[in-house]
Amino acid sequence: MQKIIFFLFTTSIYISNSFAQVAGDNLAYLPEYKEQLPYFQELITGGQYAEPSRLIQGDPYFASRQFEKGTLSINGISYPEVPLLYDCYLDQLVTFHPVFNQKILIKPEKIDGFALSNGDRFRFLIGNSTYLRHHNGIYQILGEGQYTALAKRYKTTKQTREMSQFDELYVEKSDFFLWKDGVFNQVSKGNQAIELLGLNPKETKKKLRENGLNFKQNPENFLRYLVSKSSEK
Repeated sequence: MQKIIFFLFTTSIYISNSFAQVAGDNLAYLPEYKEQLPYFQELITGGQYAEPSRLIQGDPYFASRQFEKGTLSINGISYPEVPLLYDCYLDQLVTFHPVFNQKILIKPEKIDGFALSNGDRFRFLIGNSTYLRHHNGIYQILGEGQYTALAKRYKTTKQTREMSQFDELYVEKSDFFLWKDGVFNQVSKGNQAIELLGLNPKETKKKLRENGLNFKQNPENFLRYLVSKSSEK
């Protein structure tokens, strides 16, 4: 029922062909949609999402440029199969209005987090005010232990070097953090993470080599492994 209610949080009380295509068999629950609609509209939806510039090569999205069914978490309750798109250039989460065929912003401060269809999990976190890329505070959850390993996914643009229809192109980047009790510790080297987590350097580096883990080559798996080991201490 949570899936049914939330999926249509942006719809109007009128039924169109596009509504029927999206809702499918769930139209039997229309009275409940109407009852919950005002609550969800006020709770999480923002303005209309502005399409990215066509003069920039590539796209501003994380993982996929198409809407995919993800999961939203609101006040500890998960709502599955919500159409989601994450613009990591603007640090904005977008959903789809099936009746009016519009992309709608989700207010980041109104929800706990979300998961994309590929399983990647994100949370909205406050703080980290000295970090220039914090923006709306959307961070990917890599792993959890005594600390939480985070990745900040973002895109920048740079000028194209050759004559083309594009003025700029998107460049994908990431920064990494270990987070605990609201404190962000940015990690740029493996030794930083080992020291911060209080792990035995000699033993930990040996295990890292055995597992073929290197921060520069694969920081995601490197940090996942370390935070899992920190929880075993």
